[in-house]
Amino acid sequence: MMPQFLVRFVQIVEAVNYRIGRMAMYLLFVLTGVLLYAIIAKAFFRPPLWTQEFAQYTLVGYFVLGGAYSLQLGANVRMDLLYGRWTARRRAAVDAVTVFAMIGFLAVILWGGIESTVYALEIGERSRSVWAPYLAPVKIVICIGVFLMILQSIAYLIRDIALLRGVKI
Repeated sequence: MMPQFLVRFVQIVEAVNYRIGRMAMYLLFVLTGVLLYAIIAKAFFRPPLWTQEFAQYTLVGYFVLGGAYSLQLGANVRMDLLYGRWTARRRAAVDAVTVFAMIGFLAVILWGGIESTVYALEIGERSRSVWAPYLAPVKIVICIGVFLMILQSIAYLIRDIALLRGVKI
């Protein structure tokens, strides 16, 4: 049996990531609308300066905020040549070891992201484009997304340990 606080942690993390991931899916509609507006405006009016960069930032939000949800669904890329043939316990054992590389990688990204965000907030950093939006909001979204992926990775580790102990969460 797994401690109840770990089970609750997994449930909360997965519920949060599910909801945020589902909301992030709708950013594709925002992206489509922005790009459609850019096409129409370019054809009939003066091309707007902000659409390309806004579309890029929307796509960043989509990918980063949807990352933990994708991980939760098992939609991440794995080497299925061997992995797909293994038993659930063997996959859990391998995942319980390799997840530390992912958590370490994400921790380094989060650390750099937080430093970059603090810098952007302190100096009011702006993009070097003609539109010149503030960069702090997109950097904050990246940090939130990476943090959610770290939490989801920890939840996966707890699930893998539970499976190795014969418990299903």
